[in-house]
Amino acid sequence: MTTTYQPRPEEIKALRDKVQAPMMDCRNALIEANGDTEQAQRLLLERGQAQAAKKAERTANEGLVTSYIHAGGKIGVLVELNSETDFVARSEKFNTLARDIAMHIAAMSPLYIDRESVPADVLTAKRDEFAEEVPADKSPEIARRIVDGKLRRWYEETCLIDQPFVKDDAMTVGELIGGAVGVLGERIVVRRFARFALGDSQ
Repeated sequence: MTTTYQPRPEEIKALRDKVQAPMMDCRNALIEANGDTEQAQRLLLERGQAQAAKKAERTANEGLVTSYIHAGGKIGVLVELNSETDFVARSEKFNTLARDIAMHIAAMSPLYIDRESVPADVLTAKRDEFAEEVPADKSPEIARRIVDGKLRRWYEETCLIDQPFVKDDAMTVGELIGGAVGVLGERIVVRRFARFALGDSQ
């Protein structure tokens, strides 16, 4: 006779502390994953992304601007994070997310918010640069795949949403935001950010 896995309270709490999802969602994910914490975390992230996609057309005009100062005052970040309502913007979860994103920007120095915000001329130049690095004996199809792979890695280095989250590289910043959307039930958008480093000329 088979029995359904029942997670212990400490397992549920540990998963909730990691992904900040509701307790019942964490419990159900652990049951579905048969106690595999990593699989349960992936399930919760996927569900958060699905909810984020459903809310992508909603207007997010509320939110907050938060700051983060690092390295003894040598690096500073301002980030505007938007939500649909002021109620969510004032929540501890939303404020923690904004601080985490600002801290990530300070550490990882993204150049753009997402792929869509990369200027067309920069993208064209990068494609041309990567194409020149492809060995001449490769077929056009293989060459295209190589360029696409290099471009994907470049996005992961330069676009905030694609970067592995600095506090948990098992998820991207986009997945971190998607998880928050799943918890808070509203569209959440990074509108803009600025990173300042002492001595930078830009």
